Amino acid sequence: MWREFKAFLVSANVLALAIAVVIGAAMAKVVSALVADFIMPIVGFAVPGGEWRTATWNVGRVKFLVGDFAGAVIDFLIIGFIVWRISKAFIRPAAAAPAARACPYCRLPIDEAASRCPHCTSELTLVRATN
Repeated sequence: MWREFKAFLVSANVLALAIAVVIGAAMAKVVSALVADFIMPIVGFAVPGGEWRTATWNVGRVKFLVGDFAGAVIDFLIIGFIVWRISKAFIRPAAAAPAARACPYCRLPIDEAASRCPHCTSELTLVRATN
């Protein structure tokens, strides 16, 4: 039973998912602190009054918390922008795949410069592109 459970953990990448959740939670704290401590004071300075997060819109007995909603939207946009910039800094695009062509015999992809198919071992003629 233990081996089966261990095999499940390995095959389902549960450990990698758990690590990602922990790192994601820690990153959320860092980004939230960055927004609350550095960016929102600038936003608060730019918006006159400074009490905009407590603004309400009263319609009869109904009280809409417009300032709270606007603050949540601004927080989301700022946090989304910061996470996007962080991901752009750390995640590089994958290198382009080498040029490939299909083998005329077995139709599997092969390197453009190959003279023999690695799959069916057929001899290939090199076709030079003319411009």
